Amino acid sequence: MTESLGLVTPLDIGLYDSGEPLRLVRGGRLDEVTVRYETYGRLNGQADNAIFVCHALTGDAHAAGYAPGAAKPGWWDSMIGPGKPIDTDRFFVISPNLLGGCQGTTGPASRDPATGRSYGLDFPILDMGDFVAVHRRLADRLGVSRLRAVIGGSLGGMQVLEWALNYPQDMAGAIIVAASSRLTAQNIAFSAVAREAIMRDGHFADGHYLETDGSPDTGLAIARMMAHITYLSEDALAEKFGREPQHGDLAPGFGVDFAVESYLHHQGEIFPDRFDALSYLYLSRVMDYFDPFAAPAALDPIARRPPAALVVAFSSDWRFAPGHSRRIVAKLASVGVPVTYREIASDLGHDSFLLPVAGYQELVAAFVDRIGR
Repeated sequence: MTESLGLVTPLDIGLYDSGEPLRLVRGGRLDEVTVRYETYGRLNGQADNAIFVCHALTGDAHAAGYAPGAAKPGWWDSMIGPGKPIDTDRFFVISPNLLGGCQGTTGPASRDPATGRSYGLDFPILDMGDFVAVHRRLADRLGVSRLRAVIGGSLGGMQVLEWALNYPQDMAGAIIVAASSRLTAQNIAFSAVAREAIMRDGHFADGHYLETDGSPDTGLAIARMMAHITYLSEDALAEKFGREPQHGDLAPGFGVDFAVESYLHHQGEIFPDRFDALSYLYLSRVMDYFDPFAAPAALDPIARRPPAALVVAFSSDWRFAPGHSRRIVAKLASVGVPVTYREIASDLGHDSFLLPVAGYQELVAAFVDRIGR
């Protein structure tokens, strides 16, 4: 029998300051970096039972349990908790918000200490390596020098790959779920249209909308609506909505006639309440530029000290189709990394990585248990 973690309190920690700034991969620096994070379970005396969770594009630190006042549990509550695949009775789980995010970690909506205003588009361009640098420092501050596993899906899986390639000594296992090592032109195109919707919103104000009375909510809602289409498979949309009308008989026109339209409108309307448009721009751009195998010596560190790796894809995921995962597997296997690959049957599309799909969570649990032994 599994249960929820119950009430979870988020924590904030300052990891960099003007005396020791964060120097970014693509140039520039941040003189103040605060990270919001949650932890579940307890670190054991040997400090060898920690699992680090990396979230997706619009995720946050609240992966499991209930936030104060929240009606729904964290985004990966089915995976993390007592008796669950990532068992908090056994493991100490670290779940932070990404650099560039908008849920308590320093990002483009944060105050620039040099000007006293929000950074806006003056925030520096980020790289996947910057996410890793910040999260490695967080793990160190929490007393963890070697992780049992680092796990993430989608953008989170891309971060796991970056971490494993450059600092394989940090982990016994890397779990990369529904991810990519290099976005296709189609994926870049989806993100480009989403960013254009945001930046062409009349309230964007060149990125300084936080100092005005408006906000690019319409553009951000459209970006979210389009993204949701890519997260679900055609079969999932057909099964959930089909061509059902939203209000009885169809009334041809340009209103919300179909159930699927209503669903997308709802997703778009609620999204600006929890996510910032600037973070969407910055984090999606990191994904576009990510291409870790392009460097000639990219595989050298992991070849010298390979962790075990588990790469998981889902059959109906067309955003990051299984071929993306197979490319990662081939690259890792080429230098002797002990890598396990599984393609899980699911008709739920890219969102499968968030859900208790048959065979998926059991696979993760078995892998975490095996690398522990």
